[in-house]
Amino acid sequence: MFKTANVGTADRIVRLLVGIILIAAPWLFQSPIWQNPAMLWGIPVIGIILAATGLVRFCPLYRLLGIRTCKAD
Repeated sequence: MFKTANVGTADRIVRLLVGIILIAAPWLFQSPIWQNPAMLWGIPVIGIILAATGLVRFCPLYRLLGIRTCKAD
């Protein structure tokens, strides 16, 4: 069962773009920060979460906080 959408169009686009960048960051940007396993795996996981919430247009955190960036249905 799908939840009611609470992520608007602009928010969705930003989430998808930032998510994709974070997923690809360890391979796109050479930096000593990627030596740390928490960063190497943590940043892409955050990217996956952002991209997923952008794709399904539902954010559980927004739901908990009562935030809705999309127009009412």
